[in-house]
Amino acid sequence: MKKVLGVLGGMGPLATVDFLHKLIDETPAQRDDQHLPVIAWSVPQIPDRPAAITGNGESPLPALLAGIRTLKDAGAIAIAIPCNTAHYWYDELVREGGLPIIHIADAALDELRAHKMTGKTVGLIATRGTLAAGFFQQRLAAAGFECITNSDAEMDEVELPAILHVKRNELDAAGALLTIAVEKLIARGAGGVILGCTETPVVLDRMPAGLSARCVDATRALAKASVKWWKQHG
Repeated sequence: MKKVLGVLGGMGPLATVDFLHKLIDETPAQRDDQHLPVIAWSVPQIPDRPAAITGNGESPLPALLAGIRTLKDAGAIAIAIPCNTAHYWYDELVREGGLPIIHIADAALDELRAHKMTGKTVGLIATRGTLAAGFFQQRLAAAGFECITNSDAEMDEVELPAILHVKRNELDAAGALLTIAVEKLIARGAGGVILGCTETPVVLDRMPAGLSARCVDATRALAKASVKWWKQHG
């Protein structure tokens, strides 16, 4: 069976499509056969990740592993997961799934280093589950960055509603709220802002150009890292 890149998606469906689009964007291809061979498993019925991390819901790990098994059986030799929060289970997914997984936070940090930003303060927009998992903050601290986030009230009033609007395909409303969330972080001194929820980069084109230019798109970073990995190992 032909070797392929497996995409463990569905979290949410639009974020998965956004990743696949950016994967094509970041592939230097002149013909169809120069693109990465990809198979996507997009099953939105995976239990809620933030709820599981905060102890208020069923673990998605069995469903995530089922997806990896399906991708592995289909010929996948590596996995990309266009969902930041799912990386909370990264170690278990690698160990029990038996395939390398390209980590979205490592990819975002590489993109941040290449990003021309002032200072060492970085804003992070993410679900409460991703923030509780801490893998972004740990990597940023190790690289010498200070990480700031929206307040709890701002998350409830602006950030999380923006994510829900994307899930409902209400993209204009999501873009307006995400603009506010990013502006607040920049006003507090962030030189750049990592969009660490894969719903949020979906509406980058609905933000003012000057503001979106200060954002690091973790989804696009994962696409770049996936192309790089495939060139080296595929």
